[in-house]
Amino acid sequence: MLFMQKWANVADMRKIGVLLFDGFSNHCLANTVEPLRAANMLSRQDLYTWHFLAPEGGVVTSSSGLPVAAHQPLEAASGDMLVVMPSYGFRDLGDLRGQTALRRAARRFDVVAGLDTGSWLMAEAGLLTGRKATIHWEELDSFAERFPEVEVLRERFVIDGNRVTCSGAMAAFDLVMFLIGQENGQALALEVAQLFMVRGSARSHAGGIGVMDRVVNRALAVMDANLEDPLPLSQVASRAGCSQKTLETRMRAGLGATPKHVYRRMRLNLARKLVTETDLSVAEIAVRTGYVNASAMTRAFREEFGTPPRQMRQTDQSA
Repeated sequence: MLFMQKWANVADMRKIGVLLFDGFSNHCLANTVEPLRAANMLSRQDLYTWHFLAPEGGVVTSSSGLPVAAHQPLEAASGDMLVVMPSYGFRDLGDLRGQTALRRAARRFDVVAGLDTGSWLMAEAGLLTGRKATIHWEELDSFAERFPEVEVLRERFVIDGNRVTCSGAMAAFDLVMFLIGQENGQALALEVAQLFMVRGSARSHAGGIGVMDRVVNRALAVMDANLEDPLPLSQVASRAGCSQKTLETRMRAGLGATPKHVYRRMRLNLARKLVTETDLSVAEIAVRTGYVNASAMTRAFREEFGTPPRQMRQTDQSA
C-alpha cells in the first residue's frame, strides 16, 4: 500500500476532492465525509478537509434529488486524494473528454479512489490498467468483461498502490474508517465507530486486513456497558471469553493500545460528550464516568485532552 507509506510521512491535513456527478448516491457521500468530520471533531484537530467537485463546476443533483453546489470544477482542483463518485448512469460518463480530465486530475492528486461505480470511470481512463480493483457487486461481471486488463476482486474495497476502489456506500464507510485508523490510530477509529454506533464493521480487503478480532469486540462491548461502574480488567477479559493476557495481546494488535488505555479513553470520551453537550456539573459527570470524585476526573480529562472540562465547555459555548 504505497500511498499509506507516503501519507504516513506527512503531518499536514489531508486534502480530499470528492468528484460528484448527477445521479450520485447521498448514502455513499455521507458515508465518506461524515467519518472524516467526526475524526476532526473527536480529535479536535483539522485532520481532513474536503471539497465537492463537479466535472464543470456548478450544481450536481443526487439520485434522490439533493442538489450540491460544487466548490470548484475538477480541472481547478488538486490535493491528496480524489474520490470519484458517480452512481447511476455511470456508463454515459466515460467519454473521451471525461477520460482525459480524469487522467489529468490523477497527476494533481496523490491518490485516486473510485467509490460505488467510480471504478468504471477510472478503468475507462486507463487508471486501473494492471491493477487490482473492485466495483459495486451488481456490476462485477460486466466490469471484468469490459476491462480484462484489470484484476477484478469481489472485495468490499481494494487498495493497490495509489489506486483505491470500493464496492458501494456501506463499504465506503469501512474504507474511510480503515484510512482513519491507518493514519491517525485505531483508537480514533474506534471513537468514530462509537459515535456512529458501529462496532466490528467488516474491513476485509485485498491488502489482508481482516475483521476486528471478535474477542476485542466482545471486550469493547463489555467496557461500553460498564462506563459508570468500571470493571477490573480481569473481569472484562473473563466476560470476553479470554484471559487478561490474551486480551492485552489482542487489543494491542487490533487497536494499538492496552485495554487499560482503551477503557480509560472510552470513559473520558463519554465525559467529553457530557461536558460539551449537557449542563451537568463536573461532579455529576465524574460519577457517570466512574471516577471517585471531580478532581480525579478533571486530572484525567486534562491529561487526555489537554484542557480541563470547564475550560472546554466555555470554549465550546463561545464558539
